[in-house]
Amino acid sequence: MVSFNSRLNTHNSQVPLEVWAGVECTVNRVGDEYFDQLERNGHATRLDDLDLFAELGIKAIRYPVLWERTAPDGLENADWSWADERLGRLRELGINPIVGLVHHGSGPRHTSLIDPEFPEKLALYARAVAERYPWVTHYTPVNEPLTTARFSGMYGHWYPHGADELTFARALLGECRGVTLAMKAIREVNPNAQLVQTDDLGKIYSTPKLAYQAEFENERRWLTFDLLCGRVTPTHRMWGHLRYCGINEAELDWFLENPCPPDIIGINHYLTSDRFLDERKERYPTCSHGSNGRDEYADIEAVRVCAEGAAGPRNLLLEAWERYKLPVAITEAHLHCTREEQLRWLYEVWNAALQLRDQGVDVRAVTAWSLLGTYDWNSLVTRWVGYYEPGVFDLRSSRPRPTAIAKMIRDLSAGRKPDHPLLETPGWWHRQERLLYPAVSCGVEAGGDEGVTSPSSPSSSSSPLAIVGARGTLGRAFARLCELRGISYRLLTRQEMDIADPASVDAVLAELKPWAVVNAAGYVRVDDAEREPHVCLRVNAEGPAILAAACAQHNVGLLTFSSDLVFDGAVFNPYIESDTVAPLNVYGCSKALAEKLVLKVNPASLIIRTSAFFGPWDDYNFVTIALRQLSAGNTFVAAEDGIVSPTYVPDLVHASLDLLIDGESGLWHLANKGAITWADLARLAAKTAGFNPSNVIALPTRELGLTAKRPTYSVLGTNRGELMSSLDSAMSRYFDECQRF
Repeated sequence: MVSFNSRLNTHNSQVPLEVWAGVECTVNRVGDEYFDQLERNGHATRLDDLDLFAELGIKAIRYPVLWERTAPDGLENADWSWADERLGRLRELGINPIVGLVHHGSGPRHTSLIDPEFPEKLALYARAVAERYPWVTHYTPVNEPLTTARFSGMYGHWYPHGADELTFARALLGECRGVTLAMKAIREVNPNAQLVQTDDLGKIYSTPKLAYQAEFENERRWLTFDLLCGRVTPTHRMWGHLRYCGINEAELDWFLENPCPPDIIGINHYLTSDRFLDERKERYPTCSHGSNGRDEYADIEAVRVCAEGAAGPRNLLLEAWERYKLPVAITEAHLHCTREEQLRWLYEVWNAALQLRDQGVDVRAVTAWSLLGTYDWNSLVTRWVGYYEPGVFDLRSSRPRPTAIAKMIRDLSAGRKPDHPLLETPGWWHRQERLLYPAVSCGVEAGGDEGVTSPSSPSSSSSPLAIVGARGTLGRAFARLCELRGISYRLLTRQEMDIADPASVDAVLAELKPWAVVNAAGYVRVDDAEREPHVCLRVNAEGPAILAAACAQHNVGLLTFSSDLVFDGAVFNPYIESDTVAPLNVYGCSKALAEKLVLKVNPASLIIRTSAFFGPWDDYNFVTIALRQLSAGNTFVAAEDGIVSPTYVPDLVHASLDLLIDGESGLWHLANKGAITWADLARLAAKTAGFNPSNVIALPTRELGLTAKRPTYSVLGTNRGELMSSLDSAMSRYFDECQRF
């Protein structure tokens, strides 16, 4: 512990920028219900998560010893067993906890953010924590006081569900007073304890007409730190506003008499926090419309309209440093997006911190947030539906699975420069497609100098992703979604690269130097394969084996696809990756042989089994053909006894790309969750489209005149990770995309 303190108290030019991490641990209250992220993400019962975290090489972790969890029924009934075990293990692992006491919460049921005694009650709990863990030196008594006060007192999302300026002000002052009293109590036990105070410093931009509102909100965003630093004097702009809201002078004077400046200012920065205000409401969706009582306007994400792009973390860090001249850190750096964009965002934040350190700004750390991802933040945790955003680890596997972000953190912790080729392309927040509305100059110094190449499309100098199968449904889908995700690619025809020809494969890999190859080509005519098995085997088995061997030789990743038809349907439980294959037809045999050969010559290959494609971008998948027939007033015939797990092609491509970027290997099953007969799939599509499902004619498979034998049951389950959404969700999005396409 001494070394941690000495590092934090040493001039930053003498120590490297540190990597911290954090577990999303919100316990917030909505009505009488508490939403507990630690229960939802399973960390509440997984002690060995801490060993996974230690393998990242992190120096410190923002870690919860939350009031609501530890002492919900008062200190006299507190249960310290969970915190004892976890903090003890962190100490053994050499990871320094930055202990949080309230994280977007309002305390146990006997108090609330607007309880006049909330600060004193929190201080009693803080003293108990410090006495039990006297070796802990860093605390965040209340996470994001301003944000929590806004959501609880101004917007009404969280308890006590206030929707007025006075409730907001009371909540904020109660939290900040609680921080001060908590640190006073902690320091009576440990005089050297340090305050790492966090808040979201999202910045507001506007049209000239609304400049007054933007200026007000940009001053208000500093209130947490200004109150703690004793800066809210009668000449402070917010003094008059707080008095107008109903706060008396004595309450404000208290902060002048009891300053508690942070030892480290923690900035939690999210792209969506920066906003743009525009009185031209007709440009924007109605859900963005609002009013301040004087003007009506739209309030939207600045990155979606500002011509200059996002201001970026560099500007926020610099603003905080220039305002307070106190050490700063990024204490949350999370982006809900595809894997490569998460990597780009974290690396941009890291580079911004490095640049500022070079300019003399005392930046201590960048925090990888959140280690285990988050649940239901798309609804601001106001309901519990299980919407999951992966983080450093992905919880959709049987145990937390490290993603590509984990490798980046290990590299940064060890002083290595991350080398993934996808980092060469700017994130979506720098690319033109981010603009959803007419571009407006925000007069912002854009953050394009933070380690990115240019605000345009994928860099032509970056190593591409080679996609084999230019004329197929899957190959074209990969190209379309790589374009969307800013992944440089080359879509290859058989003439450009014949995977069954070793010389052709070697020549293309030597020329393109791709970071990975996606084999989206294949012989897909299941019935025809019975008549020309040699052709099917050459394309589906020999070709992938040749490609796999070449990828191994060139040190290039490989993603290739297999099928549910490697199984015989003798069971009636979903097949998992380790189940024995027993194909019934030539096509299935070709895929089973391909799996064996590919993994033999290149064990690092990623093989994805999938089934029953449907998607919005081709005319020949089962669902599209069924709807075409039904829309023409015709009947449609489908099997009543073949049970499958349909796969929505965009979901398949996104999940496959994430796994490829993560460096996963071996067999994975990817299909949308749900088991359904072919006939019921057609009926589901018909019902969703508004057609008469009775026009679907269900027949036994044996009466359909098919040449190749099919399994009656080929539903794909998994023991590696359920990455795909439900079939109902996929079908809904299929129709939405068809309307746009």
